[in-house]
Amino acid sequence: MTAVTDENPGQGGTGEQLSDTSRSGTGWDDGLIARRAQADRKEAGQTPDEVPEDEDEDDGRPQVEAYVDSGSPLRPRLDALRELVGLSRARLDRAALAEAGRVLDEAAARQRLSSRHTVVAIAGASGSGKSALFNALAGAQLSETGLRRPTTSSPLACSWTDGAAGLLDRLAVPGRLRRRPTPGAAADEALQGLVLVDLPDHDSAAKGHRDQVDRVLALVDAVIWVVDPEKYADAALHERYLRPLAGHAEVTFVVLNQIDRLPGEAADQVLDDLRRLLDEDGMALGEHGEPGATVLPLSALTGEGVGELRELLGRFVQDRTAATRRLSADVDAAAARLRPVYVAEGRPGLGERAREEFTDRLAEAVGAAAAGQAAEREWRRNAGRACGTPWLRLWRWYETARQPGSRDRAPLAAPPEERLTARQRVEQAVRTVADDAAAGLPGPWAQAVREAAVHGAKGLPDALDELAGRVTGGETAARGAGGGAVCATASEPAGGPAGEGRGGRAAGRPPRPAWWPAAVLAQVAMTLLQIFGGLWLAGQIIGVLEPGLLTPALVMLGGIVGGPLVEWSCAAAARGPARRYGQEAERRLREAAAACGRARVLDPVAAELMRYREVRERYVAVTEFSTTGR
Repeated sequence: MTAVTDENPGQGGTGEQLSDTSRSGTGWDDGLIARRAQADRKEAGQTPDEVPEDEDEDDGRPQVEAYVDSGSPLRPRLDALRELVGLSRARLDRAALAEAGRVLDEAAARQRLSSRHTVVAIAGASGSGKSALFNALAGAQLSETGLRRPTTSSPLACSWTDGAAGLLDRLAVPGRLRRRPTPGAAADEALQGLVLVDLPDHDSAAKGHRDQVDRVLALVDAVIWVVDPEKYADAALHERYLRPLAGHAEVTFVVLNQIDRLPGEAADQVLDDLRRLLDEDGMALGEHGEPGATVLPLSALTGEGVGELRELLGRFVQDRTAATRRLSADVDAAAARLRPVYVAEGRPGLGERAREEFTDRLAEAVGAAAAGQAAEREWRRNAGRACGTPWLRLWRWYETARQPGSRDRAPLAAPPEERLTARQRVEQAVRTVADDAAAGLPGPWAQAVREAAVHGAKGLPDALDELAGRVTGGETAARGAGGGAVCATASEPAGGPAGEGRGGRAAGRPPRPAWWPAAVLAQVAMTLLQIFGGLWLAGQIIGVLEPGLLTPALVMLGGIVGGPLVEWSCAAAARGPARRYGQEAERRLREAAAACGRARVLDPVAAELMRYREVRERYVAVTEFSTTGR
């Protein structure tokens, strides 16, 4: 019988060597009894070659390293799953990531153990004949069988080769329950590397037995489900085990035992019905060369079909891919559970239209349109002051002087009702853009996007209120709540256009066009003509000058008519520049509000969406080889 020695495990199992070791005797190694017999033989002076090897391998020899090599598609999937879990811890609760974490832990544990061994568990209901099949495959009476139920109370292991101690330690199989098959059997060579585990009944009345079954099934590389003609359709078997493990079909064997009890064509009928039930469970069947579960009938009592199963197991074990396929199926199952929290409906994101609508709402809340209109009116007022007749300007000064404190009056603050309305508009804009960005996202990521928007919007209404005001020197700045400068801008250069916010006023006067001095001179000339004509007429009236009323009257009339004409011409000429000045003020205030909203709301939302896209890419990498990577 061949034995495995691990001389250099640190190089991925390259130091494994096979050596033929002769064995004497016909008894099987049954753990503690065999070790005592070995010690007795040593005391009797027998050579080491005559002493049966200790199957438990408790001498501390290292195990063969990882079964996952650098070329395996499983490695990038595990790396992607590890990154996925790391990136998601801050957004998903621990329960959602528990299964993925378990798969990663089990993968790491399995990588440290033997790559030349395949652990196969035999599971089934009470009375199905698990132990009988276990003994038939081992070629010896290793597991107790009988009518008493449950017969098997703890997992019992049988290893065809050495070096499986670490694997059995992982399964928590004690040394007293570790066995070796009968040496010299014809199938021993084909089953080199097989570790067969007989499990308690999955429907045992003892809860501890069921817990052991669940624990071991999560750790083995493959499983043989033993069913009998009476319980093959048991709902507990299909709903609790076969249906949830449908994705593990490639590492699953389903055998219909006790076919010797079925007369005639009854065995074929039961087998067809079993295949139908497995198909309803979603388990692919390995027929016609396709990957899937192996289904076959046998009788552990008479030996019918056992040889075929042994042959299938031999090819399965020698292929040495069961551990990789089992873990790949575990990754598939974990990815399927995580699908609702990573796969979005449609193409979520923050589109250009949503950004523009958000900017429009902020501009409306900050009063950009009103600020532009106010800036336009301010331009026209300045034009009227520069080009108006002296008498009209004196009248305006008089009207202003009649109102006490009008010169030093501070800008009026916006009414509380208007401020409240603007705050509500900002909050509504934030909610709308958050909903647009979160549309179609899985629940946790949609919640993260909304929280980022709400958190960033704290203090945004106050920042926009400051943005709507004017700072001395004409520079607009928006500061967040608490005095921060998150929305600080310099969009208004000194002397540049800036409109009145809600109740605000221009800090400084708008720039004057080049034609204003000429208009002022024309208005001065018209005023001088009025004064000159008036003095001329007065001199004629008092007799100082020669009489001739027509000429001074015409001069005076020209000044009187020319003054309003110049003022009207200035107003007409200022209409276009005033409109452009107001539009520029509205644009700059709008851009400043948009920059503030982008810094506080859109950028945090975009960051969350980028984080989701990153984890989505990792999830795609996990599932990329789910079919071809086995």
